[in-house]
Amino acid sequence: MRWLMSPVRRNYRRRNGVMPVGERHELPNRVLLGMAREMIREGHTATIAVKGYSMRPFLEHERDKVVLDAPRELKVGDAVLAEIFKDHYVLHRIIDIQGDRITLMGDGNIRGTETCRRSDVAGIVTHYLRPGRTLEASDPQLQSRIRLWRRLLPVRRYLLFIYKAIV
Repeated sequence: MRWLMSPVRRNYRRRNGVMPVGERHELPNRVLLGMAREMIREGHTATIAVKGYSMRPFLEHERDKVVLDAPRELKVGDAVLAEIFKDHYVLHRIIDIQGDRITLMGDGNIRGTETCRRSDVAGIVTHYLRPGRTLEASDPQLQSRIRLWRRLLPVRRYLLFIYKAIV
């Protein structure tokens, strides 16, 4: 299936800015995200590039960026940057809040969750930056797609398989 879809994937990547461009220099996540957390604490926003596939289909590896701001009001469905244990950060979506305990899960995950405390949330996503456009996290259409994606958890495995074959 992947072999058959390779021309489609190549065109999609070229069209949507996923093709590698030049040389990149990367910092370890613990350093970069620790710096982002400190900037947010000081009242600034931080823009970080997305690495990894756990937030597919909403965020794509090395294509998208997110703008993070200080977490004021957290609710189910928000994408947050959280430190789940010492120097290990994840950018995942909140699926449950019970008091001080927050449960997170990536959009591209079919099982497995992480938990953290409210104080471990370093930032909340306010904007999604894609090649050629910016999308507010509070956009009603995006929020309805996120709610639909959460309800599709039982069949998410198959939908992600098809998505991966195309992208």
